[in-house]
Amino acid sequence: MTHLSVEMLAADATEPITSAGHAQLGIAVLAGIAVIVLLITKFKLHAFLSLIIGSLVLGAVAGAPLDKAIASFSAGLGTTVAGTGVLIALGAVLGKLLADSGGADQIVDTILARASGRAMPWAMVLIAGIVGLPIFFEVGIVLLIPVVLLVAKRGNFSLMRIGIPALAGLSVMHGLIPPHPGPLVAIDAVGANLGITLALGVVVAIPTAIIAGPVFSRYAARWVDIAPPENMVPQRPSEDLEKRPGFVTTVATVLLPVVMMLAKALVDIVIDDPENVTQRIFDVVGSPLIALLTAVLVAMFTLGRAAGFTRGRIATTVERAFGPIAGVLLIVGAGGGFKQTLVDSGVGQMILEISKDWNISALLLAWLIAVAIRLATGSATVATISAAGLVAPLAADMSTTHSALLVLAIGSGSLFFSHVNDAGFWMVKEYFGMNVGQTLKTWSVMETLISVVGIVCVLLLSLVL
Repeated sequence: MTHLSVEMLAADATEPITSAGHAQLGIAVLAGIAVIVLLITKFKLHAFLSLIIGSLVLGAVAGAPLDKAIASFSAGLGTTVAGTGVLIALGAVLGKLLADSGGADQIVDTILARASGRAMPWAMVLIAGIVGLPIFFEVGIVLLIPVVLLVAKRGNFSLMRIGIPALAGLSVMHGLIPPHPGPLVAIDAVGANLGITLALGVVVAIPTAIIAGPVFSRYAARWVDIAPPENMVPQRPSEDLEKRPGFVTTVATVLLPVVMMLAKALVDIVIDDPENVTQRIFDVVGSPLIALLTAVLVAMFTLGRAAGFTRGRIATTVERAFGPIAGVLLIVGAGGGFKQTLVDSGVGQMILEISKDWNISALLLAWLIAVAIRLATGSATVATISAAGLVAPLAADMSTTHSALLVLAIGSGSLFFSHVNDAGFWMVKEYFGMNVGQTLKTWSVMETLISVVGIVCVLLLSLVL
């Protein structure tokens, strides 16, 4: 269950901040989410401010004293930023070094040089998966759009045949695989094991990306057959560089934190003795903070120095990585505050009590809640954080494996049917030169496929693990 901060409230941390009944709590949740949706969509208020106001409305309707609702929100914001803020920042630095050094372009060019015409959609989903591992979805789109447009133009491909696999690879990474913000916060909220979640996330991500990417792109290309827009090809980062890092070195650097975290998970399974020296060493080495910090320090040499960057240029690159993530950190933090308000109001406990009488899997329930919030708010991150707070009590009696699957169920639900209230929808529409209808038939259907295939894989894994 989500941890409550010690300085949270004057009341006992085990007691909810309100004694409202189920009906009142249900109305409070709907009111809070409705306010957030209305402010984001109708009044175009920033998600950070909308989440603050929505949290206060939730607390007020639930009958909580305003000072306790504020304390609950503040504690949730602080805990979330403390738990994931540093990791998001380190991930941003690694992604910036990968982009600016030309390492991302090196991965792209090497794989494309060895891919034949038929293999090109498969090459694109592989590229997007590797590049998207340490990079935020929006940054990944900006990085890969030039490649998608150039490949489609030179190879005379339908733009959808190349673009959909790239978008699928990026989106799957964003929703299911840490160190992306949503999965990290969900892991923290439900108390899941990061290494196990990462390992199972990869198992779910591979078939999901294949079905929603190369396979679906065949149909998407028939439904929307468009040529690459001439005016949308931006300059690639490595075009101004005299040299760039090698392919093997770049891939090894990107995968280093993943390998370190997976190694910890493997040692935890094999040894399973907290007092064992080897396990304690791997607990440190495989912690996300140390894994990402190590990858960043290594990347300064394997990517930065390999591209001919001076120490000053590397320092500037690192500094520039922090600016674009300020908004992400604020939204994630405010989402954590909203989540804590939900938990402390007793909403999570209410869902636990009500769902006992339902003949529905906890994993499916978590997915449905994330789907509802995603459709309403348009934000995968907000959907993940809010859903994690609501279903956290369900993880209390779960095994390590099933709590990891709960995180993946939430992540899958958070990607369901992106539409006009999602910034990613408009980004894809503009870059690919599509109208709203075409974007719905391609991008929105692809996101829905990812969500549905993801939960199916999660439910199948829950039967065998």
